[in-house]
Amino acid sequence: MEPAIQLSFQSGGKKPRRRVSFNRGGRGEAKRPALLLAAVGGAETERDATAAAAFSGSSGALGAPGPAMAAPCLEDPSLERHFKGHRDAVTCVDFSLNTKQLASGSMDSCLMVWHMKPQSRAYRFAGHKDTVTCVNFSPSGHLLASGSRDKTVRIWVPNVKGESTVFRAHTATVRSIHFCSDGQSFVTASDDKTVKVWSTHRQKFLFSLSQHINWVRCAKFSPDGRLIVSASDDKTVKVWDKTSRECVHSYCEHGSFVTYVDFHPSGTCIAAAGMDNTVKVWDVRTHRLLQHYQLHSAAVNALSFHPSGSYLVTASSDSTLKILDLMEGRLLYTLHGHQVRASAWAE
Repeated sequence: MEPAIQLSFQSGGKKPRRRVSFNRGGRGEAKRPALLLAAVGGAETERDATAAAAFSGSSGALGAPGPAMAAPCLEDPSLERHFKGHRDAVTCVDFSLNTKQLASGSMDSCLMVWHMKPQSRAYRFAGHKDTVTCVNFSPSGHLLASGSRDKTVRIWVPNVKGESTVFRAHTATVRSIHFCSDGQSFVTASDDKTVKVWSTHRQKFLFSLSQHINWVRCAKFSPDGRLIVSASDDKTVKVWDKTSRECVHSYCEHGSFVTYVDFHPSGTCIAAAGMDNTVKVWDVRTHRLLQHYQLHSAAVNALSFHPSGSYLVTASSDSTLKILDLMEGRLLYTLHGHQVRASAWAE
């Protein structure tokens, strides 16, 4: 079975998964952490499977490797809602800060913005010339960024159906996109082996970070916007100073491709997922390895910290999502579902 390609949260599923991100809201009304997982993934040829599985907390949404996405309630793993509109496999998803909207990208080259309120109208955004590989809402929720295999980045206004602003500088597929916490800039990672930083409001490319020697799969800003972390097929995780544009440290402990990285909400730690089936957590101040998890039986494709900082979700080609308690260093839950491409915590 092919590994999943991406993940973004409001509930859970089964089968290989590859990208995970928690909604910035973080805490649900339940006493346990609210896991809202929107997940999509699987082989590109598997375009008709839609499944949903979730647990504990508020309601959620899940995207599958088909043209549809499903939204289960986390307190009950039964299917609650079903979003259908894409004409091809869904590749990526992301929640707005207020969790009222869910954006999705697809192999049909389109984005869709779904309103979580039942029977609300969905918007379709067309402009990319190839698969949409990544989507990310700005912190304010007023903008939506997307990256594509067509090598471009686009910025959209999610509540207005219309034209987008096109950003060009990458020479290969754009793999990930992430807004800085102030919304003034965003960072992208690409198969052209570079990390690029862009100005949101000036609508221009600013600079490249170019020390990786293989595809860069993921890049994220630190919560305070001072640092950038990147993960690459060159088996390294690099931390960059945004101001000096220098690599301040390179972590080389992974035995294979590094698939995903995320900053702890405190900004003091990073977690990285690898094709070597492991998850590693480092202190970015001392560069010390804090935790090393070997809980999956296949490549770990994605991970994300809960906004409280106490939990970490991981997604793997072994068809599971795992929720880790970082304070106690133990596994809390294992979710089985469908092949996943994207996921995120929601309030």
